[in-house]
Amino acid sequence: MTLEEGNIVEGKVINITNFGAFVEIEGKTGLVHISEVADSYVKDIKDYVDQGDQVMVKILSVDDNGKISLSMKQAGSEAPKKSTKPVEIDWSKENKPESDNFEDIMSKFMKESEEIMSDYKKKQEVRTKSKRN
Repeated sequence: MTLEEGNIVEGKVINITNFGAFVEIEGKTGLVHISEVADSYVKDIKDYVDQGDQVMVKILSVDDNGKISLSMKQAGSEAPKKSTKPVEIDWSKENKPESDNFEDIMSKFMKESEEIMSDYKKKQEVRTKSKRN
């Protein structure tokens, strides 16, 4: 089968980028842009395809330079979103404050805040001095 606009062919995902997936079809490489993977919004293409997957793609265009634009969703083989296992949370090790005493917690917070503000003021003084010179 020749690589003609409108044909639906099977290809192999050979590379994944943040903007799409490169698919090898009949010895040539084409791009499935991230917007052509699924009908819904695709934040991370790796949620839909992995390198090495066999996918059906529709050839959208082949330009004079040999650049091939492909679509999975128009081929009718929209990749289903992969299910992800929920994160296991160990509730027995809940992050509890070191001390249940409110005064101790506030004292620690105030000390940390004063240190941060002191560092910030020192940096501001250095910047002001360097601008004057």
